[in-house]
Amino acid sequence: MAVTIDLAGQVAVVTGGTRGVGAGIARALLAAGAEVVVCARRAPGRPVEAAGRTARYRPLDVRDADAVDGFFTWLRAAYGRLDLLVNNVGGSPYGLIADTGPRRAARVLELNLTAPMTVALAAHAMMRHQHGGGSVVMIGSVSGTRPSPGTAAYGAAKAGLENLARTLAVEWAPEVRVNTLVLGMVRTELSHLHYGEADGVAAVGRTVPLGRLAEPAEAGDACVFLTSGLARYITGASLAVHGGGERPAFLHAATVNAAEDTAATDPSAQGPTVQAPTTQEE
Repeated sequence: MAVTIDLAGQVAVVTGGTRGVGAGIARALLAAGAEVVVCARRAPGRPVEAAGRTARYRPLDVRDADAVDGFFTWLRAAYGRLDLLVNNVGGSPYGLIADTGPRRAARVLELNLTAPMTVALAAHAMMRHQHGGGSVVMIGSVSGTRPSPGTAAYGAAKAGLENLARTLAVEWAPEVRVNTLVLGMVRTELSHLHYGEADGVAAVGRTVPLGRLAEPAEAGDACVFLTSGLARYITGASLAVHGGGERPAFLHAATVNAAEDTAATDPSAQGPTVQAPTTQEE
C-alpha cells in the first residue's frame, strides 16, 4: 500500500522561508496540504508556491523579541493554532574568528541560536495547550558536528541549537516534539557565491558520497516526514540529510600516495583526478 503524507488542515511556520532551503521546505509543506506562513525581513521576489497553492508572507526579524511576540499574536488571531514550526533562518559570513572579532561572533550566535530559541518558546506557548500538540524542527548543519574554520561562531551556534532541541524535546514532551534536521551542502540560488558556477558546484558535489549537493526540496521532504504521523514517536532526534557527509581525509591521502607511488615506478601512468576537500555549509 502506498504511503501518503497528508498535512491538510495543519498550520506551519517557516522562518527564513522566502528563498533557498526555507523556500524548498515551504513548498514541500504546501504540496503536502499544509497552510504555510513564511516570514523573513524582506518579502520574496515572487510568491512561494507549490501544487497550485501559495504560502502567506509576513515580515519578521527573528532577532527582535517584541516582533516575535507580535507575529505569534497575529498568527493566533489569523489561524487559531500552530502545528509546525521550522526554525530555518540563519547563516554567517566567512571570516576567521581572530580577524572578525567578538562582536560579529555575538551577532552570529544571536541569529543562529538565541533567535531560534525565542521563536521556539513563542511557538510552544501556542502548541502546548492545543489538541494534538505540535512539532518543532530546528534546521541544523554539519558545521555543528565538525570543525567549522571560517565560520566558528556559526558552527558553535548550530552545535548549541542541536543540544537545545534535545533538551526541549524532554522538557516539552509529550505535547510538543522537537527534532533537528542536520543539513550538509544544499544547491540554492546563492550556491555560486560559495562554490562558483556550474562547474564549481559539480566539482564540490563530487566530494559528497552521493555525488551531488542536496536540493532544497529534499530538506523539505524530511521536514514533511518529521511533522507527520509517521514520525509520531520521534523526538529529540537529529536526522542527517547530507548525502553521506564528507569522505574521510585519510582516503584522500591514501589515493594521492598511491598515485605518487605508481608514478614513481611507472612514469607513463596517469594518477586519478582528486578533488580538493571543501568546507560544507548550508
